[in-house]
Amino acid sequence: MRIVLPLLPLLALVTVWQGLVWVLAMPHFILPGPGRVLAALWQSRALIAEHALVTLAEVLAGLALGAILGGLSAVGLVLSPAARRLVQPMLVISQAIPVFALAPVFTLWFGYGMASKVAMALLIIYFPVTSAFFDALMATPPGWLAQARVMGADARTALWRIRIPAALPGFLSGLRMAAVYAPIGAVIGEWVGASRGLGYLMLLANGRAKIDLMFATVLVVAALALSLHRGVDVLSARLLARRMQASKRLPHET
Repeated sequence: MRIVLPLLPLLALVTVWQGLVWVLAMPHFILPGPGRVLAALWQSRALIAEHALVTLAEVLAGLALGAILGGLSAVGLVLSPAARRLVQPMLVISQAIPVFALAPVFTLWFGYGMASKVAMALLIIYFPVTSAFFDALMATPPGWLAQARVMGADARTALWRIRIPAALPGFLSGLRMAAVYAPIGAVIGEWVGASRGLGYLMLLANGRAKIDLMFATVLVVAALALSLHRGVDVLSARLLARRMQASKRLPHET
């Protein structure tokens, strides 16, 4: 049952998809059926895998940079009220600008290589990580901070010893959200200017009227996003389990 239940939504989606193809009598060059898409996925597996590795490298680089910069930014905002007044509005404004509008700018600045795609992924990842971690840091129970002050801890010590460990679930929650968004940034960057990657392969397949290959590439992008989300879930569970074990050992050690 543990294996079957997660597959039910996928089976429902495939059923509806095939039903639309039958009922609407869609030609395969407009809406190919699931069978055609799976056949294209298998026949072009080497080509898709080659481009998927490029996109995966871009996404992982953007995710790592976004996690580091987002975490550091959240800590900086907590430590500096002046930075909060200056930077927070800029963060909101950055999310109000459509990423499609910034993709050509990043391509102009960073070129047609990997850097512009990593920058696009970083732009999408940075805000959810920063926002979720900052909110978690600011939500530290006041009683914990009061007890730290009574014990002689200054603001920075309380931050590293109390606020950051308590905010770890919030940081991981933002990272889970970012893992889903990250492939979007990389693919958009590849649409604007690239010679490799899943976004480039989508445009290539569309331009050659290979719609089944284009749909197969879309499925791979979705699978990539789901795999990253699942990977972050596993990492989060392990980190939180270690944190719980460490907190249980503390009373015995003292």
